[in-house]
Amino acid sequence: MSETDIPVLTDKLTLPTPELLSSILGKKSLLWDQIVHSVKENHHDISEVWRYYNDGKQWLFRLMQKKKTVFWIGVMKDTFRVSFYFGDKAESLIENSDLPVKIKNDFKTAKRYNHFRGITVSMEDDKDVEIVLKLAAVKLKLK
Repeated sequence: MSETDIPVLTDKLTLPTPELLSSILGKKSLLWDQIVHSVKENHHDISEVWRYYNDGKQWLFRLMQKKKTVFWIGVMKDTFRVSFYFGDKAESLIENSDLPVKIKNDFKTAKRYNHFRGITVSMEDDKDVEIVLKLAAVKLKLK
């Protein structure tokens, strides 16, 4: 397991702050800000939630529209990963989108949890921001 696979927000007593995130993510905190700002700019009923999960022994960030989770973010050393969970209704939207073929294939072959499948994007650059925003748009279209 590489360092970028190990969660770093593991102290239950330390609530993540923008300053802490910036110190962990460095320049990649700009990618985080682009994603959150863009989604909130286009959807005014979006809220942000940090919660410590005992099963994974880490803090996760959740962006929500009312009660619906848009995506989850886990923070690793120098980076973060954005995870989406889609039901079967999303399959045609994802397949007919202009998302990269790799993302579409990842979705098709993802392990099913009941009727849900996950897609995770490891953040490296602006191309990944575009992918996350497209996946968020799909998620927000679904009822």
